[in-house]
Amino acid sequence: MYGWMWRHLPGGTAIRTVEALVLVLAVVALLLFVVFPWVEPRLPWNDVTVDA
Repeated sequence: MYGWMWRHLPGGTAIRTVEALVLVLAVVALLLFVVFPWVEPRLPWNDVTVDA
């Protein structure tokens, strides 16, 4: 998969490296600001009950 992405990025090695870094940062931002906040209320770890 990474080889396929590397072959399809335009430019030389330096430009490809910057483009790959931007793609990684975009995926991380998408996960942190969209996916994880959407999933967090659906996780069972916040449903804690303690009986006294």
